[in-house]
Amino acid sequence: MPPMPPMPPLSDDSGPPAPPLSLAEVEATARAAHAGQTDKAGRPYAEHLRAVAEGVRRRGGDEEQIAAAWLHDAVEDDALTEGWLDEAPLSRRTKDIVLALTKRAGEPPEAYAARILATPGARLVKEADLAHNADPARLAVLDAATRTRLTEKYTRMRALLGQG
Repeated sequence: MPPMPPMPPLSDDSGPPAPPLSLAEVEATARAAHAGQTDKAGRPYAEHLRAVAEGVRRRGGDEEQIAAAWLHDAVEDDALTEGWLDEAPLSRRTKDIVLALTKRAGEPPEAYAARILATPGARLVKEADLAHNADPARLAVLDAATRTRLTEKYTRMRALLGQG
């Protein structure tokens, strides 16, 4: 796991809480956390994060959802810890969306989808994630078996989220 990216200091008991991270700080944190990581096609992982954040923006998502888009895979991929997320100067809603999108080992897709649907703002972020993951141009560079497996996985998740 790469070293944890720097985070603005949290408040101590002597002063007000730290201001929330700006979207630029969230982006920089996500890029640092996923540095050196690549997607299934061998592309820098930050390209996926950027595409999901832009997808959220295009779908009318707000800043909390865009921040969650940048961080949506960070805990799941062990790029950042859940403890880091808990202490980070982010809104409760952003943290909740990130946690909703964090798949748990052995978790059935139905339970994962139910958690996303139960978390305000999470579905839109997951829709943007699925849209980028299922992009035919991205899938085209994968071997046929992987492409078929992932296409079926993304189609099933869309259906569970009420998109299919």
